[in-house]
Amino acid sequence: MSEQPSQPTETWNLRLYIAGQTPRSIKALTNLRTICQTYLEGRYTIEVIDLIETPQLASRDQILALPTLVRKLPPPIRKIIGDLSDIERVLVGLEIH
Repeated sequence: MSEQPSQPTETWNLRLYIAGQTPRSIKALTNLRTICQTYLEGRYTIEVIDLIETPQLASRDQILALPTLVRKLPPPIRKIIGDLSDIERVLVGLEIH
């Protein structure tokens, strides 16, 4: 019987900043969920922050454009702007291997 390599147990803490339920915001969240389920299954949390409802939170992560994804953990902090439809770019940007 062969042993399977152990899976990393690092939890990814992701924060998605959006502006209401626009098509671009919805697409970004859908794409993020798909990426996480495919590449980080069971090892991630997603916090969605709607800046229409809480605009004061934009300064917390220095958000200048929407939608923006912020990787809080694991360090270092990474940001990706856009609807996350370019999966390869997202994987490289977040350093998901």
